[in-house]
This record gives sequence, C-alpha cells and structure tokens, in this order.
Amino acid sequence: MTTNPLLTLDFEPAFESLGDRFYDRVTAAEFPHHILRFRNNSVLAQVGLDPQQVTDIDFIEALGQFQGREPLLALGYHGYQFGDYNPRLGDGRGFLYGQVRGKDGEMYDLGTKGSGTTPYSRGADGRLTLKGGVREVLAAEALHHLGVRTSRCFSLIETGEALWRGDEPSPTRSSVMVRFSRSHIRFGTFERLHALGRVDLIQTLLDHVIAYYYPHLWQQSDAYPRFYAELVQRTAELVAQWMSVGFCHAVLNTDNMSITGESFDYGPYAFIESYDVNFTAAYFDHFQRYSYGNQPTICHWNLEMLQRPLTAIIPQVDLDAGLAQFKQHYYKAYRQQMLSKLGFVPSDCPESEDLLVLTLDFLQRSQINYHHFFAELRRHFNETWCVDPGHIFSESDLLISPGWQAQLEQWRQLYHRLLQQYPEAEILAIKQRLQRHNPLTVITRPQIEAIWEPIVVEDNWQPFNNLVQRLQEP
Repeated sequence: MTTNPLLTLDFEPAFESLGDRFYDRVTAAEFPHHILRFRNNSVLAQVGLDPQQVTDIDFIEALGQFQGREPLLALGYHGYQFGDYNPRLGDGRGFLYGQVRGKDGEMYDLGTKGSGTTPYSRGADGRLTLKGGVREVLAAEALHHLGVRTSRCFSLIETGEALWRGDEPSPTRSSVMVRFSRSHIRFGTFERLHALGRVDLIQTLLDHVIAYYYPHLWQQSDAYPRFYAELVQRTAELVAQWMSVGFCHAVLNTDNMSITGESFDYGPYAFIESYDVNFTAAYFDHFQRYSYGNQPTICHWNLEMLQRPLTAIIPQVDLDAGLAQFKQHYYKAYRQQMLSKLGFVPSDCPESEDLLVLTLDFLQRSQINYHHFFAELRRHFNETWCVDPGHIFSESDLLISPGWQAQLEQWRQLYHRLLQQYPEAEILAIKQRLQRHNPLTVITRPQIEAIWEPIVVEDNWQPFNNLVQRLQEP
C-alpha cells in the first residue's frame, strides 16, 4: 500500500499545546470535486520531501479531502480594521492544518483558506473563490522571488462549488488554498487576549512566540523588550521591501500583521504602475488609509496598538524605546533596497543619497511606469555609460514627455558621476545588482485578468502556469 508523504510529515503540536483558550477544533468541509491547480515543489523540498515522490493525488487526499489529519485548529483573534476595533474575527474560513520543521530547522505552519465554516465564520460560507486563490499564488510567488519576506502557497485545489460574491461576477468557482508561513499568530491574537482580560494567557503566548520564533532571546533577562524591538525592526524592514518593489498590500488591519514580521493574507493587493503615493488597491478603502505611500505609517500605528496587550508584560518605557527605532530601521532598509535597484550599495557618498531623491522625484513627477524604468535600467546598462552620460538610456524605449527630458538629463549626469567613482572591476557588480533586483516580470491587474479570462472561458491554465514560471525565474 502506497503511503502519502504529506501525511507522514513530522507534525509538531506546538500551537495545540497552548490549550483550547487559543483555538477551536474544527472539521473541514466536504467538496464535490478536487482538481489540483497549483503545487509548490520548492516548498516541498523545503520540508524535506522529494517532489517526484509526491503525486497530485497525494495533494488532493491530504490538502483537499483532509484525510487522516487531526486536530484541525481554527485560531481566535481580534483586530483593528480600518482603525476600528473588531472583536468578531478569528479563522472564519480556514484552520491550522499542522506545523512542521523545515530543513533549516525553523518551525512552519500549513494553514488553509477556503476549507469551510468554523465558529468564527459569522454566517459566511467559509469558502475561497478560485480567483482569490489564483491571486494569492501569484502575489506570494512574485514577492518571494523579489526577496520580500512572505508566506508561500503550498497548494491550490479547485473544489467544484458555485459561490456568490459581490466583488466577482457570480456564480464563481471555489477553491481551497494551503498557505506555508512562519506563523499564523497575528497582532490580533494578542489583542483578543487583552480584550478578554487574560494577562496570564498573554504571557503564555508571548513565551511561546519567543521560544519558537525568537529563540535567540529565550531565557534572557530582557527577552520581552528585545522581542518587541526586534518585531519593530522586522516590520519596518518588511514594509521597506513592499515599498521598494512597488507593492500595495491593501488591507493592513492588525489581524493581517504577523508576529514574525512576515507578509501574508493577500486580498485586493496590487503592484503600482507609476510612483503614486496615493495609489489605493482596495476599492472599499474610501479614505486611502492603506494607500501605497501610507503603509509605513500604518505599520507603525499597528505596532503601537500592539503595545496595549503587551504593556501587561513589558514596561511602557521599553515598548516606546523599541518603537522609536521604527523610522530609522525603515529608512535604512528602504535606502539600501532602492540603491540596489539602481545598481549601487549604500555608502557614505552623499551623491548616492542625491540620486535616490532625484530618482523618486523624477518617477513621481513624470508618472512613467515604475517597473519599466528599472527593467530598462537592467536591460540597457553597459560600460559605455561610464564614458559618456549621453549613452545612458540612449537605446531605451522609455516614453518620456518633452516636459521631463530636462529632469531625465539631470538624472543621467548624476548617475554618470556616481559610475565614475567606481573602479572598472566594480562595473560588473553593478550590472549584477541591476539584474538581481529589477525583475522583467511584475504582475499587474491587467496581467491577472489576462490569465484569468482563459481559465473562465475555456479552462485553459497554460497562461497561468507560464506566468508563475516567469515569476520564479532568477
């Protein structure tokens, strides 16, 4: 009898061991059909499985039909949603399927989305649309290969139900997605315990988080304040990654913020097309709370809200000291990543700072395509740029209106001056940085619609598979 490798993973009951004050045990829904639409072979390898030894049927049995896997835990949490506190949250359409160690020794979660109703469903159907699953696969793979700390999609299985949604043409198709992430513990997990007045459980959860996700701090006398300070740093660095790659998460409620500083739970996200700090991805974000340019401010605010439950354990002065470093961490990370996109490394050279400011100003004023600008920089950079600024972008198809040619010329002159400060041997390193940090494929909403239409019309998944493959290319 063949054994399903996914069911023989060495699952650890880490979160389960905290007790049922943190979760509800649930049963997965039964679905009429199961068609595997995406499997992440690189994640299989990350948990020590040979992709060639795991069949599509194995995925369907384990992660679509949920055979032989218990307990399934729906996690409880609250959260600030668009600034208002909401105590009626929790895993309403998913559960923690299991926790496993990766080959790196770290703990990872397998969590479902669209797997049925739970005590937190609030009258909803507990399902995920197939388009929603497709969008999350694309977001996670794109961000991962751009170097952003993110959850991954382990699998996506179409489940054969017709769903009705207000934001999609309905009826629309259903799916179950399994997410692979460092943790599904959220800022809102702590906020729920604070609302319940359970200081004892806040400390239990905090000890758990430090032991599993900040083990270098475990049993140190100042572990609690150092945990918060490190979470501030991780979060600041994460939002700097989003900003540099032009990503707008869209719904940065505190229940969508991970306690490990990892990006997850992608809803109506979008990559910007031009550099517009007011760009807002969610149609229902009427006051632009979660606009692209407001993401650093919102993440800072979310960390400040997290202080409310943590003050029961950590002195306020220590929390304030940790949060005070957010802006410094953010700008250091953002500067480093943006200079890398320009081909340089952070240095004490004041002109590199000038180049960053000039680049952002030019992109914002000209409104040329943000990603195309950096892709053209990658495509056309060569040694002649060091000789004459007139060669810079001379063969590019950048569409610059006449009104912005003077500013582009100023940018060329400054870029040329910086190149001249580097020895000839460093020019290859600049070219390599441009190739590493500037992708040729960035998913835009029109691209997503273009691959979704063949799925709807003729069940043609080849454009989707081709796009995933391009996103995963180095």
